[in-house]
Amino acid sequence: MKRLMLGIGLYCCAMQVLAMSVVFINPGKRDEQYWLSAGNAMQAAAADLGVRLEVRYAERSHAKSLALVRKIIEQPASQRPGYVIFSNESATGPELLKLLDGAGIKTFMAFNGRLPGVDDLGQPRQYYKGWLGSLEPDAEKAGYLTARSLINKARQAGVRRVHGKLHMVAISGDPATPSSLQRSRGMRRAIQEAGDVRLAYEAYGGWSQERALAQGGWLHVRYPEARMVWCGNDLMAMGAMQAWGHRGMQAGKDVFFSGVNTSHEALQAVRDGRLSALAGGHFIAGAMALVMLYDYDQGVDFASEGLEQRWPLFMLFDARSARQFMRLYGKQDFSRIDFRRYSKVLNPSLQRYAFSFQPLLK
Repeated sequence: MKRLMLGIGLYCCAMQVLAMSVVFINPGKRDEQYWLSAGNAMQAAAADLGVRLEVRYAERSHAKSLALVRKIIEQPASQRPGYVIFSNESATGPELLKLLDGAGIKTFMAFNGRLPGVDDLGQPRQYYKGWLGSLEPDAEKAGYLTARSLINKARQAGVRRVHGKLHMVAISGDPATPSSLQRSRGMRRAIQEAGDVRLAYEAYGGWSQERALAQGGWLHVRYPEARMVWCGNDLMAMGAMQAWGHRGMQAGKDVFFSGVNTSHEALQAVRDGRLSALAGGHFIAGAMALVMLYDYDQGVDFASEGLEQRWPLFMLFDARSARQFMRLYGKQDFSRIDFRRYSKVLNPSLQRYAFSFQPLLK
């Protein structure tokens, strides 16, 4: 009996050694709901796929991102992960890629890929052979959908026009992160299509609620005619609502706000009508990237569908879908999702990946 138990123990240890190992350099903070959701969804996918995953938080610090990567490189080769997933957040991607590729570690960019024409990286597997690919949510669509919904809400409410135009101010993330630039591009496309909207000013809130609160104060004073406030994420939307609220303006009635991400506060604001437009669901990009790497590791390369992929992971939330999300995933538990069904290795009849968040609310 003891020999049997010892044999089982040795087998389990061997399986742990042989299991695919991945480190995710999470650019966000541990208490930041979006990046916490991203990490938790990846952990759920790893559990389904039998992958050893470690999530390390960079706390929105460029220096800490580099330190985390250097710590991986300094480990003995036998202790290094097989793959590292990271994001090109605030243009940190090129530095991280060069360090990891130089150490012979295979990499994958998720959430934010390269900036064509800005990042001198070439394409995946071109100059950096270990850089396998990237997967991004279609951030431009998120910016477009939220801006279009925001404009429609303002029109329905009969917002007063100044010189024949509805006026909007925007608080974007930052000028160096691909998803931030893409969301802003989508917002501007919606404004151009509308024809009756003027973007009075676009500020950069650095994804911070506190910074957006401060910016909202002077934006309200400088552009009092603006009754629409488009925000690049939920934290900045919360800060902006506070700023206008301090000046006696009621969100959803006197002034209309939009945001991105599925924090509890943002979903609740949609339910009670304070937040007029919200897009989210894209936090599963990391989990889907893990599925692609799992298939690659098992011999099924995702290259046939493209090395740099962009998926429509965003959906617009209304009061009903916000309530459903909070019921299903409000506790940050994504174990009810069967990530195995997305794998080509585990589903040989699957010809193409089909990543989307909206079906996960059913």
